[in-house]
Amino acid sequence: MVAPDLPGFGQSDMPSRGAFHYTFAALASVIGRFTEVLRLDRYAMYVFDYGSPVGFRMAIEHPERITAIVSQNGNAYEEGLSDGWDPIRTYWREPTPMHRDALRSFLSPETTMWQYTHGVQDSTRVSPDGYSLDIHYLERPGAHEAQLDLLLDYASNVALYPEFQAYLRDRRPPLLAVWGRNDPFFLPAGAEAFKSDVPDADVRFFDTGHFALETHCADIAAAILRFLATAEAQPRSRGARGGESRRAPAAHPSK
Repeated sequence: MVAPDLPGFGQSDMPSRGAFHYTFAALASVIGRFTEVLRLDRYAMYVFDYGSPVGFRMAIEHPERITAIVSQNGNAYEEGLSDGWDPIRTYWREPTPMHRDALRSFLSPETTMWQYTHGVQDSTRVSPDGYSLDIHYLERPGAHEAQLDLLLDYASNVALYPEFQAYLRDRRPPLLAVWGRNDPFFLPAGAEAFKSDVPDADVRFFDTGHFALETHCADIAAAILRFLATAEAQPRSRGARGGESRRAPAAHPSK
């Protein structure tokens, strides 16, 4: 398993905005090159949140490399975007300093904790480690501006949704969607929508929030192991452009 942090996140470098453009195209380019350097010619992807458009950009660029997809609250459909995106949509329509500043509360420690605990039935099951690390990383100089750049550029992902969906319809990769049904930003409808393009997609909901692994790690891990075992057992692609082996050398989380 290979689990890189995106540029600007976690333990990966956070170059200055003068040295790196914080766009999803740039993130996908870096992670795509990362897989090439490691010679991951074939891999299954685990995509979550921002990792979803990064992973799908990689998939439409090199569909032959993707053996299976696990999407954990990783959206690719407009119906999956909740009203919680409305302030961000306003910024997309009018990218003014005022609308940019209106989104700074999304990056506060209080909001980070809320994102981890909203929709969770028992918040004591959420370890403070995750949101404490996120808060720490967001306090680095320049982090807020990089994140605001990405919030603005997320509109480019929505514009690519039809291409992501066409890839799914054409290639029909084995797909497992595991979803915290109480996610305030990515609705269950986004998970169900995968079935419109991959009819035999396995869609599972858990009574938790956005960071579903915080409370349902064991259940989701078991579902992933079963799913990958089944996907690897299938010798041929089901897509219209099929013919490749499905066996993957590594699982590749993109977040």
